[in-house]
Amino acid sequence: MAAVDNAVRRGGVSPGEAARWAMWTFVVVNVVIVEALFLGAGPGKNGVLTVAKFFGVHAALLMFFQLLLVARLPWLDRRIGMDRLTVWHRWVGFLLVWTVLTHATLVVLGYATLDDASMGKTFIALSGVPASLLGILAAAVLLVIAVVSTRSLRRRLRYEVWHGLHLLLYVALGLAFVHQLLETKTFTSSAFATAYWWVLWLFAFGALLAGRAALPLWRNAYHRFRVAAVVPESDHVVSVYVTGRHLGKLPARAGQFCIWRFPGHNPWWTANPFSLSATPDGQGLRLTAKAAGSTSAGLRNVPVGSRVFVEGPYGAFTSLHRTRPGALLIAGGVGITPVRALLEEQGTGDIVVLYRVRGEADAVLLDEVRELVALRGGRLHLLTGRTGEGGAPPFGPDSLHRLVPDITERDVYVCGPPAMTTAVLSGLRDLKVPARQVHAERFGLA
Repeated sequence: MAAVDNAVRRGGVSPGEAARWAMWTFVVVNVVIVEALFLGAGPGKNGVLTVAKFFGVHAALLMFFQLLLVARLPWLDRRIGMDRLTVWHRWVGFLLVWTVLTHATLVVLGYATLDDASMGKTFIALSGVPASLLGILAAAVLLVIAVVSTRSLRRRLRYEVWHGLHLLLYVALGLAFVHQLLETKTFTSSAFATAYWWVLWLFAFGALLAGRAALPLWRNAYHRFRVAAVVPESDHVVSVYVTGRHLGKLPARAGQFCIWRFPGHNPWWTANPFSLSATPDGQGLRLTAKAAGSTSAGLRNVPVGSRVFVEGPYGAFTSLHRTRPGALLIAGGVGITPVRALLEEQGTGDIVVLYRVRGEADAVLLDEVRELVALRGGRLHLLTGRTGEGGAPPFGPDSLHRLVPDITERDVYVCGPPAMTTAVLSGLRDLKVPARQVHAERFGLA
């Protein structure tokens, strides 16, 4: 792996910035094309239906972006990160729901005005038309997904239940695609319009199938991942070593995570995101997990030699985004795992590690971290105790500046529980650490 000096990007546009510019350019170009197609298709049967068509074509475009954001395309994921793409997917999703509901309401209102009938009778009449019925069903499914994705309900559902319901999104997208296909004015207003919509939808579904199905299936068939060893690190923490074929060709980097399934030990639908806790060396992979749920608690009982289904690697929490020779690595609890891998990857250099735990007994992989920090001539600060027990907040601007006086001259990597990550990012903003030097990863897939 490259040493620190070789990994630092000196000036120019960072990979993350380049990816965001590419995405925004892509968005703007497609919005302009859709606007032009809408204007070129002419007005609807009345003013209300014209506005309804406007919302309809833009809903189709938002659906395409939804697919792109969750397709887990490696180029985007390594530069932006699944956590940020998931946040964008969430907000685009709610915008999509409101756009679809507005479109549907205006369609019913437009035809009710045209036929001088009530909206109730018009809705019933439209539900008897196949194209309209498919659109109604798609809108209903999207509404259900939006409701279960609200924070109050999401927190009460197990991830597997929520994820299963969320998969209905693909049903809604399929219904919406056929709905648009049957609405011939949208697809056939011109030869260019027909070609554009077909290319857009084929690209969206193709990207989704490639990123979410074809690539993971191919990698698992090619690498044949298996459990090589299970090593308890403490009473509540275990490391699982995974081996396979041709692992030198797996594009994994320190700081990334995979989605792990252990068929035969857990149900096939049970999956967890665990970071790589050691730098990939082409010979094997290692994950280290704390017993926070039934799946992670049972990892110490996974049989050696059993098959592992691995999705990934994912994440932008890597040295690809380094901009400075000096680095500050901040971890909380089991968030030390990707930080420990990054630390192992680095060559000698100016490295500081802040490791936040309640007590030294809770510090996962502490001996390994100490050894790696000493080997690289860095500094380790083990921050123990409960927040609010007195004294300055451990990640307040004053505390951060006291521990690392030159913090504004460093790249800062942050991984830990949400509350800790939020506190660190707030402190970094107060200290005016440039945003391009801050790299954070938040736990969770949803």
